[in-house]
Amino acid sequence: MENLEDILRRLRDSRSANGGVHRSDDSPTYTEPPEEVCDVCDGRRWLTLDVPVGHPDFGKTEPCECQVETTVSERSERLRRYSNLGVLSRMTFDSTNPGGKSENEESQRMFAAAYAEAVAYAEEPTGWLILSGPHGSGKTHLAAAMANRCIELGRPVFFVHVPDLLDDLRSTYAPHSMISYSDLFDQVNDAPLLILDGLGTQSATPWAQEKMQQIFNRRANAHLPTIVTTSMNVSDIDPYISSRMTNRDLSRVVEFPGDSLEPARDLGNIPEDMLQRMTFDAFDIRGNNASAEQRASLENALKFANIYASDPDGSGWLTLFGETGVGKTHLAVAIAAERKARGQPVFFAFVPDLMDYLRSTFSPDSGVVYDRIFDQIRNAPLLILDHLRSAHLSDWAYEKLYQIVVHRHNSRIPTVITSPMDMADSSGPIISRAQDQSSGTIIRMDAPDYRVNRRDGSRRGAPEHTPRRGRQR
Repeated sequence: MENLEDILRRLRDSRSANGGVHRSDDSPTYTEPPEEVCDVCDGRRWLTLDVPVGHPDFGKTEPCECQVETTVSERSERLRRYSNLGVLSRMTFDSTNPGGKSENEESQRMFAAAYAEAVAYAEEPTGWLILSGPHGSGKTHLAAAMANRCIELGRPVFFVHVPDLLDDLRSTYAPHSMISYSDLFDQVNDAPLLILDGLGTQSATPWAQEKMQQIFNRRANAHLPTIVTTSMNVSDIDPYISSRMTNRDLSRVVEFPGDSLEPARDLGNIPEDMLQRMTFDAFDIRGNNASAEQRASLENALKFANIYASDPDGSGWLTLFGETGVGKTHLAVAIAAERKARGQPVFFAFVPDLMDYLRSTFSPDSGVVYDRIFDQIRNAPLLILDHLRSAHLSDWAYEKLYQIVVHRHNSRIPTVITSPMDMADSSGPIISRAQDQSSGTIIRMDAPDYRVNRRDGSRRGAPEHTPRRGRQR
């Protein structure tokens, strides 16, 4: 990407060449190499209309087609140089997969929404557009695609990486600087469309903070179109700046998925072999030498699971409880498979793993923002909490799980819970939400363990749930 000082030096020179008057298109002029002589006009650049004497257009001239093409081409080239895009000029909407790179359905949905928002903004840049998400999520790619689309439409746009901008502003104080601080700062402040890439990656010095506040304040007051990309939660940014980024009259914030959510994606996804094995058709209501009453219990659970899978929004919550090995996880996975087949995102979590993962996000080495993944879980269109045992949770884990459950219960978001606890006779803040008959159904599954060979008591088959990472179950 070209140094900003070089760009601004050309801009200053173009002003001097035009008698100190800045061009109306806000873009510098350049000395172009000699052009080839046009075969149509023989280099005259205009044509006399071939009409008979007496025709209203007799004697009139019009620009040759080579001049029309050159005018558009020259302007496009000037805009591209002014834009500071450099190698990012190759990033266009045509080169972008509207669904993103992730295989996760929820991530694809989020990226598709961001893509649509970016396309619409590029066609008519008004207000501010904030792209927020982890590193590698595609924010810069879409920002560059918007810039390139604006150039195609003949609109000037200025793209700059925030740390580079601050470095260039500092460099203007050097004695050898060929451009003044005010020229560069005014250019950024007054750009018809400014793209600030990587906000939050700059050094958080008081000077840098002051410069960014001045830029944001100037552009907010003037309502100048601005695009910002950041890997931070907007709420964690300098309050002075974030207050402008979250001003609903001015700004729209678009959340991105990304590679940093891949561990969460693995946590939320169900292994393919489980999806293939644990289907409704494969669920055996005969049980493992089950009694008639136990078989009725399994048949009832299968019936309600099928009903739930057909319409989770109308069914609310479904809680399946019973001893280990009775098929609770099997039915939960079958529900997930049915919803996924209908295109609905599903977040499946083995509760102990989920709590371990949330706790790990507080590690200094974690590449995942806790608030982002926590909100993803709380608001998943369908959340399956497998193997809930509140008595085995730490105080911290219980509090986090309680927050998830309360939010989903209050918002009436479809949720499936499996538990080895007696959910009908137990009590507690979490269990009481599952017991709420106005929001869901509790099903007891009473049957012998499918995985136990009834003759010798040994276990058989695969475990009902995914083993915890690094542990044998």
